[in-house]
Amino acid sequence: MRNETDGNINAPSDLGELEHAVMQQVWLKGPCTADAVRESLQPDRILKDSTIRTVLRRLEEKGYVVHDLDNRTFLYRAAEARERVAAKAVKRIMDWFCNGSAEELLVGMVDSAVLDKEELQRLAARIAARGKSKGDKR
Repeated sequence: MRNETDGNINAPSDLGELEHAVMQQVWLKGPCTADAVRESLQPDRILKDSTIRTVLRRLEEKGYVVHDLDNRTFLYRAAEARERVAAKAVKRIMDWFCNGSAEELLVGMVDSAVLDKEELQRLAARIAARGKSKGDKR
């Protein structure tokens, strides 16, 4: 049995601190049980099994995880890769604050010293390499 979502993941800001910690473990471990998540959060967080199950259920409702049924055990996995979720979050920020302009977003990040010259050069090299591998004909 499989419970899938439509891939509509909400903004990362809708994740609480515990939800974020649980998602980090799900991304790290891949398909895992609620018990495995709970154990991985110890000793920093001593939580009841029911608490972890509730958090996983809420993450599933929000579209961050899906589960498969293995006999009677729920195996949770991320609905999307961490990088894809991060990219969607940045896209929403770009749309909301920068009128959809990646250039405006990046210039703002440079002006605010979020990105330095070396990071920009690495990004430019990756963009150039990706353009060549996709047959960019500019």
